[in-house]
Amino acid sequence: MFSSATPYKNQHYAELRRTCINDKTLFEDPEFPATNASLYFRKPPPGMVEWRRPREISKAPHLFVEGISSHDLNQGVVGNCWFVAACSCLALKPNLWKKVIPDWKDQEWDDKHPESYAGIFHFQFWIFGEWIDVVVDDRLPTINGELIYCHSKDNNEFWSALLEKAYAKLSGCYESLEGGNTGDAVVDFSGAVAETINLEDQQFYQDQDKQDKLFEDLLKVYDRGGIISCSIKAQAHEIELKMANGLVKGHAYSVTAVKKVRLGHGLLAYFKNETIPLIRMRNPWGKTEWKGAWSDSSEEWSKVGDTERGNLGITVEDDGEFWMSFTDWCKFFTDADVCRLINTSVISIHKTWHEVVHFGSWTKNAEPLLNRCGGCANHKQTFLQNPQYLFDVTKEADEVLISLQQKDMKIHRKYGQGENQTIGFGVFKVEVNRKYRMHDILTQQCVQTSTYINARTVFMRCVLTQGRYVIIPTTFKPLTLGDYMIRVFTDVDSGCRELIDDKPKIKCWSSFLGYPQAVSHVYIHGAEGLQNQDSTGGADPYVIISCEGRSVKSTIKKDTLQPEFATSGIFYRKKPRKPITVEVWNSNAVKDEFMGQVVLSGSVKDSTDPQMLQLRKRGRQMADEMPGRISLRILTSSQLTAM
Repeated sequence: MFSSATPYKNQHYAELRRTCINDKTLFEDPEFPATNASLYFRKPPPGMVEWRRPREISKAPHLFVEGISSHDLNQGVVGNCWFVAACSCLALKPNLWKKVIPDWKDQEWDDKHPESYAGIFHFQFWIFGEWIDVVVDDRLPTINGELIYCHSKDNNEFWSALLEKAYAKLSGCYESLEGGNTGDAVVDFSGAVAETINLEDQQFYQDQDKQDKLFEDLLKVYDRGGIISCSIKAQAHEIELKMANGLVKGHAYSVTAVKKVRLGHGLLAYFKNETIPLIRMRNPWGKTEWKGAWSDSSEEWSKVGDTERGNLGITVEDDGEFWMSFTDWCKFFTDADVCRLINTSVISIHKTWHEVVHFGSWTKNAEPLLNRCGGCANHKQTFLQNPQYLFDVTKEADEVLISLQQKDMKIHRKYGQGENQTIGFGVFKVEVNRKYRMHDILTQQCVQTSTYINARTVFMRCVLTQGRYVIIPTTFKPLTLGDYMIRVFTDVDSGCRELIDDKPKIKCWSSFLGYPQAVSHVYIHGAEGLQNQDSTGGADPYVIISCEGRSVKSTIKKDTLQPEFATSGIFYRKKPRKPITVEVWNSNAVKDEFMGQVVLSGSVKDSTDPQMLQLRKRGRQMADEMPGRISLRILTSSQLTAM
């Protein structure tokens, strides 16, 4: 998979390395030279910068010293704690860092064969849906002989500094890494799906049930290899301000463990089985820790047995890593980034998701039917002039995950254009048989709306009932252009596809078979007063809408004489004078029973208001009434792009 990563700037690592070894030269990267342009575009570093190779910084350089650890990372002079926090998380996940640092054994310094060293490294990042292979030389910026950006606590370990250089190259320069989102970097390391949780707005601290549910969710994410980070909101003047409790505002922390810790000592602890939810974090500075309950030397640890403490690896030193109770975490932190590694492998003991990925653009066109940048639902006139994606939920109810990601803008910061667009999406329940783009919102229900935020990714989890849905990804304001990627995860294949056509196509045989003259939208709300169908005095009704040989069937409503169907169909009609029938049936193990029908003319002139109609018999007796009435709404237009 990773050998097929796309080389960034068409630089092929193996070829470049081979050339350098043959020429007995050390690689110098022309795409990211050792110049000021690679360092900054506005704010120079605080001192005289010298670019040095690792052998000029340390006598015995290595990629890794005693393996890889979250303690290998310390933030430098650029404000990229978000990236350093993501690297700390990465270091804890061998299956991830071995993808990001490919051929890591081969890239290590080999003291026995110094002639094989070419001063070139490569790293791989998941950028906008594909793995990109980024080559860098080993010239690193220093002041007074010391690394000025990300560095390890061991001055002869260089994986973090070289990884940061590759990421800075992708972003245009080191200064472009100033201020960012940990979740975004984690996605770039893994292809994970990022969810931002606002701990403050949702008030987890004050709601124990919500807090317990969140902990179980985070525990599951952590146990399944996901990555979590967190921060405390800050005003502009409070960035990296140390609070009295030891926490730092406007600063990204990596979560390095989520655990239920057993309280008590010896055998008694096992019999009582009393646990407390704790969370462990790391400050990218490598120092400055939480001072409250469960901090390194706090008295709370006396409640935990020696064995349990040993398992947790408790250390009492200012290394930037510390534990907190989950309640305190919810109280003091305001934002969390939760990155789920969504399992799409068929061979797995954990839940397997079905994933569909689509790439698209918000583009401008003077012709409304071709315009694809209509803005959010506040702009009713243009909202449906956005891309539309249709999918089906085939189970009675299913959890659906939707992730909308825009292209990373950091590379444009040099030119003053590096900010994200404000984006989001709506999910509409539509007609069961819809095949063409929506042009008006009639009875279709907006069942979910994401938050609209100027983040790189907007994520939503929701449970949807059986039916057909349309996702409409948008920018907040109309006529805002950009590229996006949308990922939809469902339990079973949802058939997710983009709706391209506005109406049925005219084909070469349309003149013989006819072409639609009108379109009708039929919405069946429900029925009442239906006839008893079984000994318990109930029924299992469903409804069928039929038009010109095509039909739409609702789901069966169990044990009710007053069903709510909330079912709709859209019909492109070649013979508009042919009526539309709506039949109610009772589901039966042996044979389904007819419970009544209504016949609709579906004329353009008919009322578009909701109607309550009496059920009648079929055939010659269709004038005769049957028990029950049905509530519905029908709209017909001779303009095929009216609905």
